[in-house]
Amino acid sequence: MNHLAKVYLKLDLETGKENDVKTALKKVAGVKSADFVTGAHDLIATIEAKSFEDVVTKTLPEVRKIKGIKKTITDFAFEWA
Repeated sequence: MNHLAKVYLKLDLETGKENDVKTALKKVAGVKSADFVTGAHDLIATIEAKSFEDVVTKTLPEVRKIKGIKKTITDFAFEWA
C-alpha cells in the first residue's frame, strides 16, 4: 500500500496579510487545505506529497517565498498501523 506523505504546517502571520497568505498558500503544489484557526497559530495548512523529502525540498521552499509569513512549524503525520 502506497501512502502519501502528510504534513500539518502551522503558520504565524503578519497582521493584515492573512487573506493574501491563505490565497497564495492554496496555489502551492501539494497544499490540500489552508484554514484560519484559534489558538497559538493563525493558520494551519495540510500538505500531501509523494514523500517527506518532496515536502522538504519542493513544497516548503515555495511556502517560504510567500510574503506575510512570520514563522512556520512543520508537523509530519505518521501511520502507526
